[in-house]
Amino acid sequence: MFSTIVVPVDGSETASTALDIACKLASTDGARLHILHIPESLAHDTLLVWGVGAVSMEASTEQLERAGRQLLDAATQAAGARGITDVEGSLHQGDPARVITEQAKTLDADAIVMGSRGLSDIAGLVVGSVSHKVAHTAPCHVISVH
Repeated sequence: MFSTIVVPVDGSETASTALDIACKLASTDGARLHILHIPESLAHDTLLVWGVGAVSMEASTEQLERAGRQLLDAATQAAGARGITDVEGSLHQGDPARVITEQAKTLDADAIVMGSRGLSDIAGLVVGSVSHKVAHTAPCHVISVH
């Protein structure tokens, strides 16, 4: 049913569950899995990177990239441990909803599997959640995981 599945990860429990579900779908369909990480600002001076913790915005670009790569490596290894062999990850900057949608188009994805609520719940309530925006703009199926 799916040949390419995009999974954005942010370190939340729902993102972890979304990765697990995406792995199950990928193993059933023999699909390629593409894991995305787009760091989100949680406060004016903090950037959250899954699996690494909070990283100061004053950190160098190199430090932020290294933390993001660690996150992607952990998620890729988790997918591999679940039996997925066709998996890759990419680190991006920008508005998460826009980046996820653009990457789904670029990768010609059949589905996006993502958590319904990430680490920035309060910001999501004010400006609209990333998953809500993606669901309304994505060029493919969106599976929202609770």
